[in-house]
Amino acid sequence: MGVNAPLNRKLRMGLVGGGQGAFIGRVHAMAAILDNRAVLVAGALSSDPARAKASAPDYDIPPERAYGSYQEMVEKESKLPPDQRIDFVAIATPNHTHFEIAKAFAEAGFNVICDKPMTLTLEQAEELARIVERTGIVFALTHNYTGYPLVRQAREMVRNGELGEIQAIRAFYIQGWLRTRLELQGQKQASWRTDPARSGAAGCFGDIGTHAYNLGRYITGLLPEKVSCTLKIFESGRPLDDYGTCIIQYRNGALGTVTASQISHGRENDLWIEIDGTKASLEWHQEEPNKMWFKVNGQPHRLYTRDPNAPFTSEVAKRSCRLPSGHPEAFIEAFANIYTAAYDDMIKRATGQKVDAKDTLYPNVYDGVDGMNFITQCVASSRQGGSWLSLYHPACRR
Repeated sequence: MGVNAPLNRKLRMGLVGGGQGAFIGRVHAMAAILDNRAVLVAGALSSDPARAKASAPDYDIPPERAYGSYQEMVEKESKLPPDQRIDFVAIATPNHTHFEIAKAFAEAGFNVICDKPMTLTLEQAEELARIVERTGIVFALTHNYTGYPLVRQAREMVRNGELGEIQAIRAFYIQGWLRTRLELQGQKQASWRTDPARSGAAGCFGDIGTHAYNLGRYITGLLPEKVSCTLKIFESGRPLDDYGTCIIQYRNGALGTVTASQISHGRENDLWIEIDGTKASLEWHQEEPNKMWFKVNGQPHRLYTRDPNAPFTSEVAKRSCRLPSGHPEAFIEAFANIYTAAYDDMIKRATGQKVDAKDTLYPNVYDGVDGMNFITQCVASSRQGGSWLSLYHPACRR
């Protein structure tokens, strides 16, 4: 996996978030070390200093590098000799804290891997992009579904023209876990995701709708032009949307739709995407990530499987696989693919090589701005009765 750059050691990782009772922090920690290219050496695992230190043994973080706050972590890690301090930090905290944490580490010169959405507001995202540009750090955003081998296969097929001109994108992310007001029962994940102060301007659409939007952008590379959105709160009293749908017009004339729900009975993490081109179409489902349908009128449907040894598999997709065909690879491995792609650039930076911050295999800071622009304009459109609003942003990348 990755490049063979002259850095004869593992990258040193720090983790913010992921304390006792957390979900995504543990995922980050597992994904980061899966390919034996990094080691977790420091952490500020909770906003509560006592819980932060109590959580450290769960990650084998030594007591002297179990910090009570991210501010303490920045200060003390910066004072360590270069051959001891962390190379990067992973941020696995609620949305409203991402900006201040990422800003502090970036300005101190540490590389950053941040959970999505990147920030609480578009203005914060734009500022963070300027900081990344000024400091030259490597910044990766864990839109982890872009790490699946067949998603990367689809991206290569679109780039190679196998689908022809892309004319339609339909992306969905359907869940059911917030069908009732779990946030009123003290459920930690529900509590912050439905709180505007901690989640941001959108609920369901910011939490999972952004994944569906990003998947279409990542695979097709199409630049968005404008959006019309309707968000809905079905659970009475909930302050943020739990269902929503939007129509996107792309700059090449293609149309896209994004539908997201957290109130659909029986649905777990049903993210899927369909892409129509003039030559062919494809369909991929996250809950069955090792299969992808490729369809051409008048021909038998082709089922692509995750197979690193098959001649149809692109080089990028092959490098994203760890197991032979037929052995399921899924969520953790996809997450790890984001990490290992970012590691390649971290090694380049550490060894004085040039890093292209925009043309990356992993989602980067500009994708973070794109996602926050999407959320901002969708919320504004919905408040205006679904009016068409611009989705153009100079940070959007192809």
